[in-house]
Amino acid sequence: MSEQIATRDAYGKALAELGDQYPEIVVLDADLSGSTKTAVFAKKFPHRFFNMGVAEQDMMGTAAGFALDGKMPFVSTFAMFATGRAWEIVRQSIVYPHLNVKICASHAGLTVGEDGASHQTVMDIALMRVMPGMTVLVPADATETEKMVAAAARHEGPVYIRLSRAKSPVLFSADYSFQIGRARVLTEGDDIGIIACGLMVAHALEAQKILEKEGIGATVVNSSTIKPLDGETILSVAKKTKRILTVEEHSILGGLGGAVVEFLGSAFPVPVHRMGVKDEFGQSGTAEALLKHYRLMPEDIASEARKIVKY
Repeated sequence: MSEQIATRDAYGKALAELGDQYPEIVVLDADLSGSTKTAVFAKKFPHRFFNMGVAEQDMMGTAAGFALDGKMPFVSTFAMFATGRAWEIVRQSIVYPHLNVKICASHAGLTVGEDGASHQTVMDIALMRVMPGMTVLVPADATETEKMVAAAARHEGPVYIRLSRAKSPVLFSADYSFQIGRARVLTEGDDIGIIACGLMVAHALEAQKILEKEGIGATVVNSSTIKPLDGETILSVAKKTKRILTVEEHSILGGLGGAVVEFLGSAFPVPVHRMGVKDEFGQSGTAEALLKHYRLMPEDIASEARKIVKY
C-alpha cells in the first residue's frame, strides 16, 4: 500500500480511455476540469467536452438533454455542488425519467481539507441514495475507480460515483474485478465485521492489522456499492461475527452505516456501530488533521472495534 493516487486522478485517466471505446460519451464540467480531472478527456476529445461554467443546475439539465439524444453524459463537479446545489434537477430531469447520466463528483467528504465546511459534503451519499433507481458507488482506491467507471459506462441508468481529492493507498492489483452490487471481503475474522467504503477501506485494513496482533479477528468488507447494497455478503458477515462496525468519511445518518442498519434491522438484527461524522458539519484543516479530529484514523477504528468485541 505504498503507492498513493487520488481517486479523482484515476477517474480522469479512465474517462479518457473510455472515450475511444464509447464514441457516445460526452463530458460536462462546471468550470472545474483541472480539479475533477476531466481536463484529460477534454484534451483528447475537445469536441465532446463542454465547460458549462459555474451553473451546476444547467449542467445537469443539459446532461439530461444529451442522454435523451442517445449520448452518454459523464458529469463532474465538486460533490457538494453536484448533490446539493443541483439536487432538484438531478431528481426531476435525470433520475425520475431514469436517464443514462453518470454523475462523477470529486472532492467529497472531509478530506477536501482546508476548503472547509462549505465545500465538504458529508451528506452526498444520503442525498443520492434516497432517489429511486439511482446507483451509488464509492471506490476504495485508484484501481477500483478505473474498474468502476468502466462498469458505470456499461450500466444503463443514472449512476453517482463519489471521488476524493486526497491521495490514498492503492490497495488492489490490476486484475482486481469490480461488479456493481457486490461487496468484497478483504480479510476474514470471527470476532467483528468491519464494513467500510471509500478512503476508509485502507484505514479499516490497517485497523485489522492492529487488532490481529491483539488476538481479535476482523472481517473487513469493502462495500463500494452503497446502492444496491450487497445484502448477501453483509448478512453472511453478520451471521459469522454477530457484531458489525461501519466506517465512512460521511455522516452516519443516511450513508453506508444507515444502509447497513436498515438492511440488518429486518434481515438479521445484530449490534451495528457506526463510525463517521456524527450530525455535524466539517471544518477547515488538513485532510489528516480532520480525520484525526473526527476519529476516523486506523487506531480509532481499532479502538472502537475493541470496545465492541468486549461489550
